[in-house]
Amino acid sequence: MRGRVAAWVAVTLLAASCSGDDGREGTPPETRATQPAPDTTATPTTDPPSTTAAPVDDDPVPTTLPEPVERDYSIEWEDRGGSVESGFLTVPLDYSDPFGETIELWVVRHRADDDQRIGPLLVNNGGPGVSASGMAVNPNSWLESELVDRFDIVAWDPRGTGRSAGVDCIADIEYDRFYASTDITPDDDAERAALLTLAEEYAAACDEAMGDVLPHLGTTNSARDMDAIRQALGEDQVSYFGYSYGSELGGVWASLFGSTVRSAVFDGAAHPDADSLDPAREQRAGFDRSLATFLAACSADDDCVFHNEGDAETSFDALLASIDENPVPGSDGRPPVNLEVALTGVIQAMYSDTSWPALERALADAADGDGAGLLALRDGYFRRSDDGTYGNLLESFQMITCADEAERRTPEEADERALELFDPESRLFPYTTGSYTCGFLEPSAAPRAEITGEGAGPIVVIGTTGDPTTPIESSAAMADALEEGVLVTVEANRHTAYRSGSCINDIVHDQLIWLEPPAEGTVCS
Repeated sequence: MRGRVAAWVAVTLLAASCSGDDGREGTPPETRATQPAPDTTATPTTDPPSTTAAPVDDDPVPTTLPEPVERDYSIEWEDRGGSVESGFLTVPLDYSDPFGETIELWVVRHRADDDQRIGPLLVNNGGPGVSASGMAVNPNSWLESELVDRFDIVAWDPRGTGRSAGVDCIADIEYDRFYASTDITPDDDAERAALLTLAEEYAAACDEAMGDVLPHLGTTNSARDMDAIRQALGEDQVSYFGYSYGSELGGVWASLFGSTVRSAVFDGAAHPDADSLDPAREQRAGFDRSLATFLAACSADDDCVFHNEGDAETSFDALLASIDENPVPGSDGRPPVNLEVALTGVIQAMYSDTSWPALERALADAADGDGAGLLALRDGYFRRSDDGTYGNLLESFQMITCADEAERRTPEEADERALELFDPESRLFPYTTGSYTCGFLEPSAAPRAEITGEGAGPIVVIGTTGDPTTPIESSAAMADALEEGVLVTVEANRHTAYRSGSCINDIVHDQLIWLEPPAEGTVCS
């Protein structure tokens, strides 16, 4: 398990735009001095050596790769108006076969002011499974003008998402059956068998829809795509800013192609360890801590609509136990709100304390027999549109996660792993059964590589004290894993921190523009 319980939700951080003039004199450096890269990464059109163990399978992933082969990358840009242009980049489906089957990546670029231009800034808004190209269509929704004016903002839909071979396994009408009708706390073998059947059916649908593409959709190949984008841009080095899972993607990229990194910032960093159970434990604990904070605040506030005479905690536990036994009605034409739907709705509200008032009302309504509020929060998590349609986020998330895993576990092995993670004190994660879908898929062609950041220079890693999705512990672990990682702590109850105040904004801008990282141990409050 990768510990990506909810890391794919991209939080759009709204803040007032600042002036692009920071009062500095001189020209920001365009490149960072580096040592020559080793041959295995100096020609990034082919695979560097794998740093992740091959999956246990009769046909294991090869540990050696063919000699580097040159390949030309280019993008035919089309003007979209307003400094924005877009186009497709053709890349190998399998980088160990650079002239074999290909896929196309959808890339969008917002050009910088020519007088201030430093170079490209690649950006990613999280995931896995999120389409990121929109970040360059409207970069001011994500970045302050200091960055937008100085950098060509380059965003793309990572392979398996959006217009880049996006995964599409099931019809919209089937989403409730797969994601809102299951019993996540099975009481007997028959209920567990139903979960297995559903997982096998889902995997078969994805395999039928995507076929040979699925084993190649992982983060390692997406990192190689980033270097293909760099080459297509004609740059020796590029800068990068990644949110949440975007830090994991950036970490792999910086580890495989360190000499091509000009500067990088990871905001709300995911845990770098792809194999241990620690990331999942930390993330679950982070969500439970956020829920405890929410319930304590509600108990202490007479105006909280779920106040329950100062004991929101006991009332929450009783409500969820009741929903598990007897789901409550939701919206017309939708399944009843069961424990899976209710918990997903609560998790959605934990991303930021700005959602807590909505959660108060949803819980109070559910206690009165109306689950529509919890269902609405759950639909927001899954990005369901008002017309009942979905994007391909959920399917992409699942298939990219499976493509990152080096093993294909049996159902019994998945259950054993779930029991190792089980915490009877957890309010949000009462699972004693495993995640079965990946076990029904073909092995990964390129499991996620080790994150080291070797040769990439200083990388700023931002962790937020009240972040449930990527807890401060995971950001600290990312900074430690990187050769020159620098951790910055932000005191706030939110997922990711950029644009939450001038302290963290200045740190990000100094790193990306001037190549000046902060002092180790810096805290923004």
